[in-house]
Amino acid sequence: MVREALILLSENSLARRVATGAPGARTLARRFVAGETVEDGIAAARRLNQAGMSVTLDYLGESVSQRAEAVAAADTYLRMIDRIAEERLDANVSLKLTQMGQDIDDAFLRQNVGRILDRARDVDMFVRLDMESSRHTQRTLDFHRGVWNEGYRNVGVVLQSYMRRSMDDARAVSALGARVRLCKGAYQEPAEVAYQEKAEVDDNFVALMKVLLTEGTCPGIATHDEAMIRATRQFVREQGIASSACEFQMLYGVRRDLQTALRHQGYKVRVYVPFGEAWYPYLMRRMAERPANLMFVVNAVLAESPLRFLVRNRNQS
Repeated sequence: MVREALILLSENSLARRVATGAPGARTLARRFVAGETVEDGIAAARRLNQAGMSVTLDYLGESVSQRAEAVAAADTYLRMIDRIAEERLDANVSLKLTQMGQDIDDAFLRQNVGRILDRARDVDMFVRLDMESSRHTQRTLDFHRGVWNEGYRNVGVVLQSYMRRSMDDARAVSALGARVRLCKGAYQEPAEVAYQEKAEVDDNFVALMKVLLTEGTCPGIATHDEAMIRATRQFVREQGIASSACEFQMLYGVRRDLQTALRHQGYKVRVYVPFGEAWYPYLMRRMAERPANLMFVVNAVLAESPLRFLVRNRNQS
């Protein structure tokens, strides 16, 4: 119930206005969002590189309906790519096609994203196409196959283990030789297209992980679930797969202890670093994915509220 409520809140415009206007809201968001500007994202990437982590930078935004807004978002990505290249950071970029104009016009989308793919290819940088809700799944995969067939090899996609179709998609994308980021999924989806029980989502995650590691190209195993990480490490060990054949991917500000531990154990770890003003829906989905994230925010709010003294006194009594 909590997960469903938070996902609904992430899509509610009134809740967004209230939350983003609340005192201290941006301070709380900075745990999971690097900031609002390209330079904020670059600074976070620099710090993570110094700690031995690779980075994916993401400019937050989705469901754009105006061409000028989509063009401005692509321009931000061009600046981001240039800054990564200038500083020679170990980083790539990730984008949502609805932010680039997918719901406006297909030709416009191709032209807008093409600018990013071209600039990234010029500096030998990888671009990840994020996966959004199920109504965009096929269109995103079709777009990816289209640019792949045009000769772009610096582009990959995301697959979600809660989607019933993902096994077929994993085999199809792996056959191309493209790179996949595997995650569980963070949208509210109907039962006919997505598994509803955690056990089913987890079982499919493990099955997809095995296919991507044996048939795919350098997959990103994106999870903070220690059971999924253990399953991946066990499979890699049992199959004699080199640790360099994949990477673990985690979100900025989430399970930093686990990120560090995996890095010390010799695994490549990539941290997904979001930035931008559109942080509210992103933050709500992170809360929905992991209850511990919600408790972190609740504790932080209490620490800054007039009730903090009551909570502290109660805990000490």
